Amino acid sequence: MTSFRNLNQTTGRLIHQHGQYYLFFGGTAYLGLLNNPAYISLYKEGMDALGLNNGTSRTNNVQLGIYEQAEQQLAKRFGFDESILVSSGYLAAQLAVRQLAKGRQVLYAPDTHPSLWLDDNPMVGGTFAEWLERAVAEINGGAAEEYLVIGNAIDNLTPQLYDYTALLQVSAKKKITLVLDDSHGLGVMKLNSATVDVSALRDGHIDVVVVASLAKGLGTDAGIILSDSTAADSMRQHPIFTGASPSSPGGVYALLHGQDIYEQAFYRMQANADLLRPYLKELPIHSLPHFPVFSSSAPHLYRHLIQKNILVSSFPYPLPESPLLNRIIVSASHTDDDIRHLGEILLSEKY
Repeated sequence: MTSFRNLNQTTGRLIHQHGQYYLFFGGTAYLGLLNNPAYISLYKEGMDALGLNNGTSRTNNVQLGIYEQAEQQLAKRFGFDESILVSSGYLAAQLAVRQLAKGRQVLYAPDTHPSLWLDDNPMVGGTFAEWLERAVAEINGGAAEEYLVIGNAIDNLTPQLYDYTALLQVSAKKKITLVLDDSHGLGVMKLNSATVDVSALRDGHIDVVVVASLAKGLGTDAGIILSDSTAADSMRQHPIFTGASPSSPGGVYALLHGQDIYEQAFYRMQANADLLRPYLKELPIHSLPHFPVFSSSAPHLYRHLIQKNILVSSFPYPLPESPLLNRIIVSASHTDDDIRHLGEILLSEKY
């Protein structure tokens, strides 16, 4: 089988390996910004103006203004009081959970991303619905007054959304801080928005904090935390924020000034995903509205597609001994002809 583990090229629309070109429907660059010429030009413009990196912490007496400027814009863009930028999504998640766990009883949802673990795997079993019912009962019946509930906003693998509105059944005497990883949904499923409808969860006793890697859809090597002012002020006191160097100023510059490029890519990605959906109506392929990921556990799908020079993501899930989970990811980089070609191949042999 052809190996794609040592590439020396961008993982964009086409991958060249062993003398052949493959249409690539994988990865997490949903908006195709990793090789978007206009976005790369903005990135270079930012590097020319601000340098390759900024090797000082955010508490240094000499600061670049781009970070605070971007944080203010991103908070407004995504509908939160404040945002915090750090160098990666993993660091954003660790900063949030480690600071906000102080003085609160911690509850994990099933399959929570490892970046959100305080220590080892919390080993939460059962379905999400079963867990949520237990969590509401545990909080209402528990002695603690403040709880930190941690989970994913979206599962990008199967894929599925997680609905936390049952937490509104918790007694108003309890205080809940809900931390959600939205790395694969932020700005992808909805224009300039988190995946979760935060307005449906916000009330007097529930605070919502969203963490995300911006390296997925938004094409920036950085992590973000979106929250209210009280939580943001608290997290800015943690050593992860005060001691770590920030992400590349050139990338943040492109993020700050690339709104028009982002919107064009967002609508293109959504149009591409919509173009593929009619081909899949009779096939055992699972997807969500407005999300460009299409999953199948059909064992021979990868082999069938690779023989047609189409490369998709394929690995055992959820355990190493599990059957292969195949994921077809549509991005803004694909052309209409790419989508139709893929659709016709999928229809040529039903799974």
